[in-house]
Amino acid sequence: MQNLVAFLIRFRVFLGLCFVLYFQFVTYPTTVFMTTASDINGALLERKKNLYAYFHLMETNRTLQIENAQLRGVALDNYYRLQRPEFYKNDTLYQQYFNYIPAEIIRASSDQRNNYFTLNAGKAQGLKKGMGVISPHGVVGVVYKVGERYSLVKSILTSDINLDVIIGKKEIRGLLKWNGINAKIGSITGVSRDVVVPRWSEVRTQGATGIFPKGLLIGKVLTKRSMEDQSLWDIDVLFKEDLKNIHTVYVIRSLIADELETLQKDIPLETQNRP
Repeated sequence: MQNLVAFLIRFRVFLGLCFVLYFQFVTYPTTVFMTTASDINGALLERKKNLYAYFHLMETNRTLQIENAQLRGVALDNYYRLQRPEFYKNDTLYQQYFNYIPAEIIRASSDQRNNYFTLNAGKAQGLKKGMGVISPHGVVGVVYKVGERYSLVKSILTSDINLDVIIGKKEIRGLLKWNGINAKIGSITGVSRDVVVPRWSEVRTQGATGIFPKGLLIGKVLTKRSMEDQSLWDIDVLFKEDLKNIHTVYVIRSLIADELETLQKDIPLETQNRP
C-alpha cells in the first residue's frame, strides 16, 4: 500500500496529463463526464431553489394576505351607503302617494313562529316604524324597529300581523294572517261562504291603511274550506314570494299614511245606551 502511494505521488503530474488527454480526445467519456457533472449541478440548483422557497413560504403567504386585505378594504361591499335613490313620479293629472327606498336583507328567519328581517337601511335613509316592505315579487312585511343605519322588519310570517287584502277581479275583501306552519302559505279570513272564490284568484293589497299601495300582489288562492260553526271561508293563499330566499327589498314611504291615520282616529266610538 505504501509503495502504491509513493508511486502516485512520484508520477502525479504524468497521470494528470494522461487524464486530461484522455477526456479531450475520446468523445464518449467526455460526454458522459460532462453530462454527469451537469446533472449533478442541476440537481443541486433545484434543491437549493426548493430550500429557499420553503424558508420564504411564510413570508410570501404573509405578503399575499396583506395584499388581499388591502384589496378587500377598497371594495364597495365594505362601505355603508348613506344615501339611497328614491323613486318619485308626479305629473299634472296624478299625484304620487308613495315612493320607494331600496335596501338589502342582511339577516332573516323563516322557521320561527314570529319571523323578522334585518335591513341595511335605517333613520339615515328616512325609514320609520310602520312602513311597508315589499320585494320585487310581493309583500314582505312592515318595519318594526329602526336604528340609525339598520332596521328590523316584521315579516308577514308572523302570528300578530294582519293585512287587508282583496281577492280576484271582484275585489272580495278579507284579512290575511299566517298560521305559523308553512312559510309558503298564508290564510285569509272574513270572507262569507256566500261568496264564490275561484281557485287561483289573485290576492292583492287593499291599500286601506295607506301603508301599501292598492293592488300589490301577495299570492293566489290555493284552497278553501268551511270554518267550523261559522258561515265563513278559511282560504289558503300560496305566496308569490319565496320568503326564505329574499335579498333585495323596497321600503315604502307613504305620503298619505299620516293623513289617513289622523282621520281614522276621529271616527267616533259607539257607546252603549244606558238605562
